[in-house]
Amino acid sequence: MTTVTDGRAAGWLASRTLRYPVEFRRQLTRRRTKMALGFLALLPLLLAGAFKLNPGGNGSGSSRQNAYGSLVDLATGSALNFTIFSLFVSSTFLLIVVVALFCGDTIASEASWGSLRYLLAVPVPRSRLLAVKLSVALTYCAIAVLLLSGSAMLFGWIFFGWHDLGTPLGGVLPAGTGTGRVLGVVAYLAIQLLPIAGLAFLLSVSTDAPLGAVGGAVLLQIIANILDAVTALGDLRNFLPGHYDTGWLGLLASPMQTEDMIRGTISALLYVTVFVALGWWRFLRKDVVS
Repeated sequence: MTTVTDGRAAGWLASRTLRYPVEFRRQLTRRRTKMALGFLALLPLLLAGAFKLNPGGNGSGSSRQNAYGSLVDLATGSALNFTIFSLFVSSTFLLIVVVALFCGDTIASEASWGSLRYLLAVPVPRSRLLAVKLSVALTYCAIAVLLLSGSAMLFGWIFFGWHDLGTPLGGVLPAGTGTGRVLGVVAYLAIQLLPIAGLAFLLSVSTDAPLGAVGGAVLLQIIANILDAVTALGDLRNFLPGHYDTGWLGLLASPMQTEDMIRGTISALLYVTVFVALGWWRFLRKDVVS
C-alpha cells in the first residue's frame, strides 16, 4: 500500500470516515430512538384525550393560584394554549430524560458494545468521532422538541380549535402574535436543554455504561432543581443550571419581559460550552481499551 509522507494511506480523508448521514440513519434504526420519538408524538394525544374525558378536571383549586396553575386552566382554550401546556409538563422531566438519553448514549454505548476501539482503528479521528456523534445527538434532541411541539399544535387544533392565546395574567394575545410567542417558547426551551445535553455528553465520554451517563445527567439536574428551591441559598441559585428554565413565561406577558430569558440563554450557553469542552478534552486524552 502506498502511503503519503505523513504516514496516512493514500486517498485517506478524515471527512470520509463516519459520515453524518450514515450515523443519523444508524441512530434512527435504534429502538430507543423510535420509542422516544414515538412517545413524544403521542403524548399530546393522551393529554388532549384526558382533558376531553374529564372536562372539569382542570378547574380551580388551591394549587392553581399561580401562573403554572393558570397554564392548566387555560390548556383547553386553544391549540396555542394546549401547546404551551404540553411543553410545560414535558420540560420538567420528560424532555430532560430524552435529551440525556440521546446525548448520554453517544460514546458510552460504543464503549459498552466494544466497538469504540474499532471505530478509532478505521481510523476515525477522535475529534471527528465526537463531532459527528454529538451533532447527530443534538439533531435528535431538536427533532424531539419540534415533534412534541408540532404534535401538540396539531392535536390541540383538532380537539380545541384555533383561537387566540390566553395568558396566565388574564390577557389575550391574537392568534398571529400568540403563534410567534409559542415559537419563542419552543426555541427558549430548546436552549435550556443544552446544559443537560452537554452534561450527558461529558459523562458519556467518562464511562462505559450508557445508563450511568444518562442517569447521572438526570440525577444531577434533579439535584440542581432541588437546590434551586432552597431559598436560603439566596443569589447563589442564580448560578445553578436550570434556574431560568421558566423564563419563557415572560413571553406570555404584554409587553414581553425578556430579562430572565436573556440571563437564562447566557447561562445555558456557558454551561454547555464548559461541559462539551471538558468532554472533548477528556476523550482526546483517554486510553480507549473497550
